[in-house]
Amino acid sequence: MFSAMDIPAAIALNKTVLARIVAGLFGLLGLAGNGAPATIPSRLHRSIARALLSAESAARRLIVVLARITKMKVPPPRPAPTGLMRSAEGQQRRTFRLFDPRQRFLRQQPPATKGPRPQPRISFFTDGEVRTIAWGQHASDVSPQEKETNPAQLLRRLEALKAALDDLPRQARRLVRALERRQKSPRLKFAMPLRPGHAPGFRRRPQLEIDHVLQQCDWLARETLAPDTS
Repeated sequence: MFSAMDIPAAIALNKTVLARIVAGLFGLLGLAGNGAPATIPSRLHRSIARALLSAESAARRLIVVLARITKMKVPPPRPAPTGLMRSAEGQQRRTFRLFDPRQRFLRQQPPATKGPRPQPRISFFTDGEVRTIAWGQHASDVSPQEKETNPAQLLRRLEALKAALDDLPRQARRLVRALERRQKSPRLKFAMPLRPGHAPGFRRRPQLEIDHVLQQCDWLARETLAPDTS
């Protein structure tokens, strides 16, 4: 269990690392925080989305810890924000999500369809080179171009995450207000910001720096929220 003096230092350290990771994700999009390309390769989109999900979970846990250790009072009630917000410049922005997305328990999947049977292969000469393709496969399909994806949603999530890291106390106040609102409303089912089990984006065997950060932040949050049995 962290001591009261260790927790603020742990929050500051992980916040610094997260801010650097977020800056790197902006860099992968080819920008410094303003504007975005119209499309990016699908493989790059998946890589950014994977790291972003883990970074959002880690930041969410820092907010939970900060709200807990500072024992913030409930601010005056405000109407719950919904969907996209519009800034003074007329541009749309998305507020940072304070509650974990809930796990989806899928129903029984339909039986997987069998893949195509192995086909005879044929070699032919073109442009002075020998190319080999499966029988029945068109030569133009051998090296298809990678699919392009619109990164607008990723950019909005990145901007929301960056804004949250820039002002964690404000996000902690938002969380306290949201928890108070959920306790009073029977329609809001989930009263806790962290879902049971593993955090969104958690990986048992870390591969990236963000995986280690998420493990640390998740452990810190659960230790802070654990009841004192001493």
